[in-house]
Amino acid sequence: MEVSKSSSKGQENEVRELYQKVIDGWNKRSADAMAEPFAEDGELIGFDGSQVIGKEEIISHLQPIFADHPTAPFVTKVKNVHLLSPEVAVLRAIAGMVPPGKSDIDPKVNTHHTLIAVKRDGKWQAVLFQNTPAQFHGRPELVQQMTEELRELL
Repeated sequence: MEVSKSSSKGQENEVRELYQKVIDGWNKRSADAMAEPFAEDGELIGFDGSQVIGKEEIISHLQPIFADHPTAPFVTKVKNVHLLSPEVAVLRAIAGMVPPGKSDIDPKVNTHHTLIAVKRDGKWQAVLFQNTPAQFHGRPELVQQMTEELRELL
């Protein structure tokens, strides 16, 4: 099934909004809000490689993180959204974090975000959100380039 340009732009925006809900949940330090956009069987792969499956597990995983750690908010930039079909999309973004009490991005925790979304019953849901460290081992210029790109959003 072919998607018209205007329809595809609308769907891309809906997927961007879904991603923003995930990010807003993190930035509010709310496990419930971060898990809400996920499908019941959705998966989260965290910065440290932790994998959790299902909304309830996502909430259980995030609650102690938010309770016990002063998590930094994300600064994000969506790089692209690919509609694989009218019901499946992949979003790729970059993200940095401004540690509590600081005003600049900490390059040591720059990351790539990947979101796979499916449209079920007319509603987009996250089926996978992966947070991959962007360390660029041996290529500090790439760390600097990503950090500068994210600083423009501050």
